[in-house]
Amino acid sequence: MKLKNKMTLLVLSLLFSAASAQTTERKMILDEVIELALENHTQLKLSRENIQIAKQQTRIAELQKLPSVTASANAFYLGDVLLLDKDMSKVATVDMPHFGNTYSIQASELIFKGGLVKKSIEMTELRTQLAELDHEKDTQNIKFLVTSAYLDLQKIINQKNVYLNNRKLATERLENVKKFYKQGMVTRNEIIRGELFLKNLQQGILVLENNRAALNYQLATAIGIAPEVLIEPVTSFGNVAETQLLQYYLDLAHQNHPVLKSAQTGIDIANKNIEIIKTDKMPTIAAFGGYNMARPVTSSLPAKDLYTNTWQTGVSISYNIDNLYKTKEKEQLGKYQLNQAKDLLMLQQQNLDVQTNAAYLKWQEALQQAQLYKESEELANENYRIIEAKYLNQLALQADMTDATNAKLEAELLYANSEINVQYQYYNLMKTTGTL
Repeated sequence: MKLKNKMTLLVLSLLFSAASAQTTERKMILDEVIELALENHTQLKLSRENIQIAKQQTRIAELQKLPSVTASANAFYLGDVLLLDKDMSKVATVDMPHFGNTYSIQASELIFKGGLVKKSIEMTELRTQLAELDHEKDTQNIKFLVTSAYLDLQKIINQKNVYLNNRKLATERLENVKKFYKQGMVTRNEIIRGELFLKNLQQGILVLENNRAALNYQLATAIGIAPEVLIEPVTSFGNVAETQLLQYYLDLAHQNHPVLKSAQTGIDIANKNIEIIKTDKMPTIAAFGGYNMARPVTSSLPAKDLYTNTWQTGVSISYNIDNLYKTKEKEQLGKYQLNQAKDLLMLQQQNLDVQTNAAYLKWQEALQQAQLYKESEELANENYRIIEAKYLNQLALQADMTDATNAKLEAELLYANSEINVQYQYYNLMKTTGTL
């Protein structure tokens, strides 16, 4: 049984060593992470392809300006003509040239349809703008996604450093308690308390390491690098802009956010759709021309094995009478859609104002909290030093020491995360205004 346990431990150690050997660390600044995400994220690739599709649709719509040309040729076997009397009795059989063929070329070009072609092209151009705005919105979302993951990684690393520092202090304190126990100054219960505290710290470190591994996999996949690469954030906290009034950020959102630009483009599309519908009220005027050559000549008896050549050119005018009553209803539908697009713009602006206001307040709260947590950390560290000195001199209880340690740990964790939270809330505000 012991041999089996030893073999199991050996296999686990080899697996752990192999996994560690495959993992490489890579220091990365936030700008580098964002740049890789913009190059490699699948969602952005899809939105870029949508832009190319929309542009190609515009090029296809522009082909309507060109004339349409058709050419045809056929060959056929022509049977003899059977002549019948009025009572369907056979009169005679007329020999015909049996081989026949025809050639033709027809061309036409739209001259006037109320600007339908031009308006159709303008409609596809507006749809291209929508695709570009969707790409811009996706870009903002991806930037914020990887920024959040990057800051969360930094937060986990900070938390782990706090735990490691406290584990070091707790280990030193436990050694002192063991010395006191040997001297008969404390009971075994004091050693157990210290060991339990160390176990709790180790458990916290294990959870943080697992959380980092999961988050690292997510971030590495998003920016297009191998998940085995362990990203080590290199963050500077000096890039936050000076605080402005709320109205400044509201104006920024109104001017830059792709959602509002998309809603405005939706209004333009609705207007253009009404213009296209109105073209149904106009007649269609087109120029046409053609050339035909056919054999044999069957318009005379006997038929002649000759080619007939004809050509024609002219102008055609057509008008669908039913458009007089159908177009009116279509136009009314277009007006309903236009009103809906205007209401959507108003709704989007209201929602954006609410989101910007909330993001702004959260940023201000984060700034104030960072200052408060810094002061709390200083007080907690001072309290810890005082209680520790009293405890080492047998002037404080283990419960006092535990309370001071927990207060110190909590204060350090809160302060370690507060500056990162300031960054997070600032980037969230920039995303809300569409300027991340």
